[in-house]
Amino acid sequence: MTDAPRTVLFDIGGVIVDLASIRAGYAEFVGELAATHGLDDDAFERWKSTLGDHFRAREGDRYRLARVGYRKATASLFDGDPPEGWESELEAAVEAALRPEDGALGTIEALSESGVGLAIVSDIDTPEAERMLGALGVRSRFEHVTTSEAIGFTKPDERMFRDALAAMDADPSEALMIGDRYDHDVVGAAALGIETVGYGPDAHGPETDHEIDGLREVLGIVGVDH
Repeated sequence: MTDAPRTVLFDIGGVIVDLASIRAGYAEFVGELAATHGLDDDAFERWKSTLGDHFRAREGDRYRLARVGYRKATASLFDGDPPEGWESELEAAVEAALRPEDGALGTIEALSESGVGLAIVSDIDTPEAERMLGALGVRSRFEHVTTSEAIGFTKPDERMFRDALAAMDADPSEALMIGDRYDHDVVGAAALGIETVGYGPDAHGPETDHEIDGLREVLGIVGVDH
């Protein structure tokens, strides 16, 4: 890439949103259910195990809806269907616990203010992506949101990246992908010729163009004053 990228693609979980905060929201949700319904002390472990089984059962890169997994996980704590209103309780617990990654919001704001186009490429349900970005106050900064629900596949499937590039009217050589998972974010983007930024050690590897441990470093890569 000879010129600074004019489009920056962001993952959500682990890049914009602190994954530990999401897990804390899950724990709070199950804790409230346990207190209300007298569930066993291992309720959260059973909930997590069922949710994990749901995602592990997917075929290749085909996406499995998270909200279906949440229903299965919550139903596993009861003899029948989950209690009425569980979805809104889960959403409220996650939103209350939600925290951004250090430097994420300032980096997004600086890129947006500089005129760089921003888009999301994330393995997530569409409504969940919208809620998280809205809760953090950055939804309006993104011109497009590509989710695995919309495409039907997870990264590194090239359709995830091509959808965002098409929506942004950007060539791969004009784009930069920021991700926290090497095999998904970096390898998938690099295969199309997109410049890659690996945020954190789990995204560092031979196909990573820029290895960073702080998101503000992206501004220097893009050439935005900060």
